[in-house]
Amino acid sequence: MSHLSCQFFEKDPSSEARRGQITTAHGTIETPVFMPVGTQGTVKALTQEMLETLDARIILGNTYHLFLRPGAETVHHLGGLHRFISWPRAILTDSGGYQVFSLGDLRRIREEGVEFRSHLDGSRRFISPEISMQIQHALGSDIIMAFDECTPWPATHRQALESLELTTRWALRSRTEFDRLRDTPASRASSPSLFGIVQGSVYPDLRQRSLEQLLEIGFEGYAIGGLSVGEEKSAMYDTVEYLAPRLPADKPRYLMGVGTPADLVECVARGVDMFDCVMPTRNARNGQVFTSLGRLNIRNARHARDERPIDSECQCLVCRRYSRAYLRHLYQAGEILASTLCTYHNIAFYLDTMQGIRQSIALGEFAAFRSRFLGRYLGGTVDDLSGDRQ
Repeated sequence: MSHLSCQFFEKDPSSEARRGQITTAHGTIETPVFMPVGTQGTVKALTQEMLETLDARIILGNTYHLFLRPGAETVHHLGGLHRFISWPRAILTDSGGYQVFSLGDLRRIREEGVEFRSHLDGSRRFISPEISMQIQHALGSDIIMAFDECTPWPATHRQALESLELTTRWALRSRTEFDRLRDTPASRASSPSLFGIVQGSVYPDLRQRSLEQLLEIGFEGYAIGGLSVGEEKSAMYDTVEYLAPRLPADKPRYLMGVGTPADLVECVARGVDMFDCVMPTRNARNGQVFTSLGRLNIRNARHARDERPIDSECQCLVCRRYSRAYLRHLYQAGEILASTLCTYHNIAFYLDTMQGIRQSIALGEFAAFRSRFLGRYLGGTVDDLSGDRQ
């Protein structure tokens, strides 16, 4: 039996936005939720204590990377991923499909699975639906993703159809192997759940076809895959708007790999419950931080003597203590602390945005929140925060 249970409370009357709870063996997650990405067992530049201070309830691990290093057998031997990385809260692991897809010429897809060359040492490796399930069970994930083929962009209707049909066959094999492994010594997972991934590119008829096939198999949650891979933003929004309300109302809806703060608000309005993206951590390491009035590049010379915080409206410990001038100095000096402080702020901003979304839905004020947030975030100027303009 899956330990995952879901409750959905309020739904916004003006959109598909909804608020709920997902309960796992490692705690309760309030939705809509943003999940920080901890690719190799760490959310880059942050400690687990920092994530707990930010009240992150769930983080991601990456099957492909952990498979290559330190290896699923090692993590299993050390008690599973929760114990290995000292994280007592929930973990979702992706299937490895997207990372293998992104290897391009270094991989070969066939019915059995995907053969690829490791980006670490060039050695030949192989992942199938069965192996992906074995790795994720060994890691002890709370939420396990079915192995899929991420449809490339651009893709013709025929190419997208062939890709989704392969994903369906792999989904069935994932379900079978997941169920076989549950409650066996090969699994470190405590009552895990399996999510299926809907493919079909930007074609509504293919998305519907993929969904119907996955519903026939049956999963504890459903994800929207194959977006944010190069398509126009409008195409992504249109696809989510079509598909999300058609996903089961009593199961979590997860949009994979998306996105900007504006994307989160817009896709919550279209019915999505769960998000992940490397943007807040990756951008922070390059000196780009997110604020209530858009993005800000802390490395710009204009911040050299700027005593203001990153965002005067943010209450995170970075904004309460450090100035833009100091953060810019850290980057100019090549100090590691620059990445830590900017990453902390970015994750805080994303999680605070989700908290604001949840509160607005609970109060029946999501439409006003959406209009206000997007008006300021999209209407603001980089390096321009409240107090700079009327």
